[in-house]
Amino acid sequence: MRNAVIVSAVRTPVGKCGGALATIEAYKLGAAVVKEAIKRAKISEDLVDEVIFGNLMGHDINNIARMVALEAGLPIEKPALTIDRQCGTSLNAIALGAM
Repeated sequence: MRNAVIVSAVRTPVGKCGGALATIEAYKLGAAVVKEAIKRAKISEDLVDEVIFGNLMGHDINNIARMVALEAGLPIEKPALTIDRQCGTSLNAIALGAM
């Protein structure tokens, strides 16, 4: 088993309900984050093994991680998992990624 490593970190801007980000689809914001993280890490999309995407408070897309991965240009063969553990989402995503 290979070691899991974090080579880059990016986040979406912070918005408020009905604010400037309200008209942007959540998966497009997520895809922008994935693209930028890959760019900052200076790696190929092919080196991404899996997308584990935390999405707090749900969304109208069943598996937003899949939409994020595809919108970010990752190969369709790469698995994508959406998790929503409220305050524990980010820690859960890291733990799952390290497995």
